[in-house]
Amino acid sequence: MNTIPTLSQRNRLANELHARPFPVIDGAGQVAFVALMPEPGQFRDPEAERAHLLDLLDTYGATHPQPGAKHYFGTIGRHQLKWESHSEFVTFTLISHGQPDPDRAFDPKLFDVLSAEWLAKGPYVRVTSALIDIHYGLAADDLVQHLGHWFVHESLAISDVLDQSATIAGDFRIDDAGHMRFAISVAPGTGPARTGRILQRICEIETYKAMAMLGLFAAKEAGADLSKLDDELAHITRSLNAPDMDAEQVLGKLMAVSSRLEALEAETSYRFGATAAYERIVHQRIDVLREARFGGRQTFAEFMMRRFDPAMRTVASVAQRIEAATKRAGRAAELLRTQVEVARSAQNQALLQSMDQRADAALRLQQTVEGLSVVAISYYAISIAGYLLYPMAGPLGISRGWMMAALTLPIVGLVWLAVRRIRRRIHR
Repeated sequence: MNTIPTLSQRNRLANELHARPFPVIDGAGQVAFVALMPEPGQFRDPEAERAHLLDLLDTYGATHPQPGAKHYFGTIGRHQLKWESHSEFVTFTLISHGQPDPDRAFDPKLFDVLSAEWLAKGPYVRVTSALIDIHYGLAADDLVQHLGHWFVHESLAISDVLDQSATIAGDFRIDDAGHMRFAISVAPGTGPARTGRILQRICEIETYKAMAMLGLFAAKEAGADLSKLDDELAHITRSLNAPDMDAEQVLGKLMAVSSRLEALEAETSYRFGATAAYERIVHQRIDVLREARFGGRQTFAEFMMRRFDPAMRTVASVAQRIEAATKRAGRAAELLRTQVEVARSAQNQALLQSMDQRADAALRLQQTVEGLSVVAISYYAISIAGYLLYPMAGPLGISRGWMMAALTLPIVGLVWLAVRRIRRRIHR
């Protein structure tokens, strides 16, 4: 068979779809999850992140991931470790098998595997962390009895998911150990792959919710600056109608406001865009769980609608305000430019009128000078002609006065024609 010419990245593109497999949870267990990212304003160092991961793996004698890998799943001690590298953060999911004790739920000792000393050596800080208890075969009545001890009732969200395959619960609050808490009660007969997918969805919901909320603080910081810029822009816009407006001064103020708006938009555009993307992922991850109400309690979707969505609307509102302010600054610049052009046109019109008046005066002066030149030239021409013809006056019996009078009209006519001809040549 002939070899088909193939894109060099074809295998990588196909494998990317399978690069992040779900964990497989066979029965009950306890999970420690943490998402880490660099401090705001710092860039990620993939080599330092990989070295940090290898340091943990070497501590337990675990195998290493392939160079350049974005995902790793292996065994460290008696636990399973799942590591993932995303565009802005990395996640560690530590899975311990065995039925959790409901009376000692969410034991933070599991995080001892990811020791504080080891975490402190990493090139990042915690975005969020969670303890997730997975119970197998826990009766609904027993689950309800434990919920009041595990979670804060006021913010508790609980629902049946994936056609009653499991019940998930969480209050999205940080406990005394510094972690979020989630519980998964798996129904008998639910496969380990489905349990792993439910666990993965809960981790993703919490992580992307936390990442999306970063945009809220950026929006609050930008909102204060934006309010000042809005006031300045409104004052500048009102001053455009002032009769004594100094266009250069107003233009300078407008350029200063516009540059600050552009800088604010550049500073926030990435974070606001990422927040919008994370928000969509959160809702998509909740949708795929196919929630059903449990005991009349609020679902995860309803919790997000009441607590999460207003924050996202705030971010979207600030982003829209920045965009609208930038457009208003552009329109104000157009208005100012139009006013300057109108004023400049009026000045040019006045200058043209002044030039026309000066040209008319120059033309009249030129005509006057030409008339005087005809007279002066004619005077000298008549005098010269008189001197030349004077000897002939006696033989002809004509007095000098009559002879001069006879010469005046022809000479004046000839001079006038000569001056006119010269002027026509000049104006060609």
